[in-house]
Amino acid sequence: MSIPDLLKFALRALSGHSLRTGLSMLGVAIGVAAVVMLTALGEGARRYVIDQFASLGTNLVIVVPGKTETTGALPGFGGVPNDLTLDDAEAIRRQVREVRNVAPVSMGTERVSFGERNRQVMIVGSTYELLEVRELGMGSGRFLPAGDWDRGAPVTVLGTTLVRELFDNENPIGKVVRIGEWRMRVIGVLDEMGMRMGIDFDEIAVVPVSTGMKMFNRASLFRVLVKLGSSGDVASAQRQILDLIIDRHGEEDVTIITQDAVISTFSSILGVLTLALGGIAAISLGVAGVGIMNVMLVSVSERTAEVGLLKALGVRRVQILAVFLTEAVLLSTAGGLLGLAGGWMAVRLLVQLYPAIPASPPTWAVVAALSISIGVGAIFGVLPARRATKLDPVAALAGR
Repeated sequence: MSIPDLLKFALRALSGHSLRTGLSMLGVAIGVAAVVMLTALGEGARRYVIDQFASLGTNLVIVVPGKTETTGALPGFGGVPNDLTLDDAEAIRRQVREVRNVAPVSMGTERVSFGERNRQVMIVGSTYELLEVRELGMGSGRFLPAGDWDRGAPVTVLGTTLVRELFDNENPIGKVVRIGEWRMRVIGVLDEMGMRMGIDFDEIAVVPVSTGMKMFNRASLFRVLVKLGSSGDVASAQRQILDLIIDRHGEEDVTIITQDAVISTFSSILGVLTLALGGIAAISLGVAGVGIMNVMLVSVSERTAEVGLLKALGVRRVQILAVFLTEAVLLSTAGGLLGLAGGWMAVRLLVQLYPAIPASPPTWAVVAALSISIGVGAIFGVLPARRATKLDPVAALAGR
């Protein structure tokens, strides 16, 4: 029996029971689609996080109060024996030679109100240097005034969404808003920028750093952002900043975060998560394989006379084995291709609805899903095929 004859025979047998064939294909398709969709989501999350950190720039170093033991770990956990102060930030600016800009940052949430309108938003206390360090753009007005960090002028710069909600169609420049119990004059509006590193810059109010620390009654800064001359200065600047803080505080009580360390950590974590999601989804392919085996066992029992006739005509056992294995593999392959198409369409729809997430199934997941679906058909088709080859031709012709 030639390969074309084998394929025609298998296709004819499958098409004779279209409903049963379709349901078996659907089981495989759902499993493959699940693998494609879940790995695409995992890969999309990984790319999103990496892109967010990449937007910081390779020449940015972040100094965080408190010591963590693992480089690149999530900041903010661990003891804080000493405050990270404005004087520390000033010392970094003056004594670390690779530094181009230093932006001290304090943060908190407070209610911003104008007239009868009000909104609870994030308040970022910083200095003029934040404009360049975070590469912010101004939609109108000007940013915080340059000068002495200890002087807290009663001024603020607002995000675009906050401006729309508070002022409607009015020009906010020069207007006075209330942030908590503080009266602040609006001097500028940021460009529309959306979410960056977990902060929605369209829904923030920026105030001078000393004002922010007084507003929330805090002595320690939330972060110190240090922009260097080039990415090649990171290692040297990191050592100098750490030595400087140890000299000032008497111990190593800060964590210095660099883009490469954070990207490496998150990429590893989310890569493992993507593999785990793919593995969980692949379990459904095993369930689909059991369904294929059941279909093929029923097919063998229904075609007992046909198998007996083939044996009576001299068809060898290996050829009968090939017939039923081909049917199982065709069934799983068709289901796999259908699942790939369905999964790809679902991922495209997700990207259309949520363009911020660059979801895309990794090549290894697509290849693995299709290979497993084909393998499932071959593996679970062996038992029915072997059963067909063991039928006695005389008993089979008699329908027993």
